[in-house]
Formats: sequence, C-alpha cells, structure tokens
Amino acid sequence: MADRTFLDWPFFEARHRVLADELESWASSRLKHFEHGDTDTDCRNLVADLGTAGFLRYSGAPDGALDVRSLCIIRETLARHDGLADFAFAMQGLGTGAISLFGTDAQKSEWLPLTRSGKAISAFALTEPKSGSDVANSTMTATDDGDAYVLNGEKTWISNGGIADVYTLFARTGEAPGAKGLSAFILTPDLAGFEVSERLETIAPHPLASLRFTDCRVPKANLIGAPGAGFKIAMSVLDIFRSTVAAAALGFARRALDESLRRVTTREIQGAPLADLQLVQGHIADMALDIDAAALLVYRAAWTKDSGAPRVTREAAMAKLFATDQAQQVIDKAVQLHGGDGVRSGTAVETLYREIRALRIYEGASDVQKIIIARQTFSAFQEA
Repeated sequence: MADRTFLDWPFFEARHRVLADELESWASSRLKHFEHGDTDTDCRNLVADLGTAGFLRYSGAPDGALDVRSLCIIRETLARHDGLADFAFAMQGLGTGAISLFGTDAQKSEWLPLTRSGKAISAFALTEPKSGSDVANSTMTATDDGDAYVLNGEKTWISNGGIADVYTLFARTGEAPGAKGLSAFILTPDLAGFEVSERLETIAPHPLASLRFTDCRVPKANLIGAPGAGFKIAMSVLDIFRSTVAAAALGFARRALDESLRRVTTREIQGAPLADLQLVQGHIADMALDIDAAALLVYRAAWTKDSGAPRVTREAAMAKLFATDQAQQVIDKAVQLHGGDGVRSGTAVETLYREIRALRIYEGASDVQKIIIARQTFSAFQEA
C-alpha cells in the first residue's frame, strides 16, 4: 500500500482526504483487473466510468475555479493504479481547461456538462509539426471570413486525436506577430475540412493523432476569449495542468517503490532477503527521498494556485521538472531491483518504464522547464 501520510500535510483540507479515500476505493476495485485491449475503446470506457463515478466533475469548472489540489490527488492516484486511466482523466481537464477559464456561459453550458459526465471526450490541440515547446512559432492560420474563421494547417501529437468529441485548438489570427497573434477555438470533428491525417503509436499506448485542416470553417461563436488572446489562454491552462503532470509522475514513482519493496522483501539471495543488502537499502532510501521531495513540490504548486496566486509558472515548472525526472530515476531503480523480471513485457515496472518517459516531454520538456525556472529566478532577482 502506497504511503498516504502526505495527506496529513497542511496543504490539504478535509475534503481532499475524503476525495483521496473515495478514489482509492474506486480505483482498487475498478482498475485492479482492468484488461487493456483496444486503446481507443479502453479510453472511451475509462472516461465513461470516471464520469459515472463522479470524478470527472473535477475536470471542469463552470465558475472557472479549478481545484488544483484535487486534480493532483486524482492524477497521482490514478497513475499509481493505471496509466491509461490517468490519461483519460487528465485530457478531460486539459481539453476543456480553456473553456472553464475563458469560455462564455453558452460555451460552458454546452460542453462542460458533457465532458464532466463522461459523455463527451475532449482534446487540446496546440502542438504543430514545427512548433512544440515554441508555441509562439505556430503557423496554423485562422482567417476572418464574415461569420466564421477559416482554418488551414496541421496539428500533431494531439492526445485523444481521432476519438475526441470536442477540441480546443489554437491558430494564428494575426493580430500581432509571435505570441500575440494566436487565438483559441472550439472545434468538433464533424466540420468539413477537418481530417485525422495520421494515428500515432508510442511506447505507452495512448490515443494520439495528427490533424489536418483544409479551409475548415469554424463559427465565430466558437472563439474562446478575445481574438489574439490564444497564447495567454494556452499558458494559463498549462500553468494549472503542468502541476498535475508532476502529480501523475509522482503516482508512477509511488507504484515503482511499492513494487520494489514487495520484491526486495520476498526475493532471497544467498539465503537472505534482498532487503538485507546495504546497496539495496541505499536504492530504497534514494527512491523514498525523491518521492517525498517531489510530493512537496507538487502540492506546494497546487496549494499556491488554489490559494489565489494568479500564476504559478515557477512553482509548476519546478514541480514538473523535478517530479518527472526523479520518477524516471525511481522507476529505473525499480527495474534494476527486479532483475530480468523488470524488463519482461507486461510487468508492472516494465509498464511504468514505458509510461514515464513521455511525461518528461509533453506540456513542456524538462529542458524547457529549466529555462522557465531560470527566467523566473532572474526576474525575481531584478525586481527585488
């Protein structure tokens, strides 16, 4: 059983502990024997189940007040049990984050009841073939044409691409060069000119796709926020959900430690448990230390945002960088401690090894997080 004493930290309120208990009970029952087959179908089923159980209500907020600590608790818990379940929950929040924070009342009333109940699947379409971390370099265009915008261009590495019912998409409307010329839109896959051009396969199976838009007309009523506000909207959404990526990494790391403790206390070498070896004890100590340090950074960022901070760019970047990088190391140690079984396809630690790698890339790669942290640190020094 994973350590849950962190829930007694002053970052949390009683309602967070209730949520953690409810989700742990649900996940232990629903996900323990979840059979993975067709990834698209599995993801749809998980979204529906999470909606029926009521946990997707945290993924969107009609009043715009997303509870980041709850989001992090949910992602940490789900990731510890099943990586695809974490993915399914996370994309419901990321995909509609812009609607929660900046959408009109009509946009919120149309989409949030569907995504929060699990009746519609959402996606966040930001990355392009030549524009990943450099969002301001986006080249997809949205041309003003009377009562609509006409979209032309491509998006890639879009989570839930090909199965989503609603997409939040960012394109260049040209109000100004660079970051100030992007806008955000709500799209549905039935629009003429919207094409899923390629489904993408990764080492940890998730629904991913490239999208192509050819003279795709989007009603102006589907614009989120003001024209030219897309970069601000995207960064505000990532500012919240970047901390939850760190929480997912934390969940993966906790599972790796649990599996390792089980292994070293039951596996014998020369008539004694592996746990008796000082080198093994050193690995376990490093893993436990990294996990606690990551948890402190994750929930500091979440608590700071929930306490009213307008932005937590520095805190979220630190949490994501440290938690994902250290989770990679924790899981690598777990593989080593399992020996040959650690690389056997389908085992828990082998699955974790494949799951963790992408978290150090998406929503801002580790090197990008270092740049963000450095810039934030220089800025604070200059203002002091």
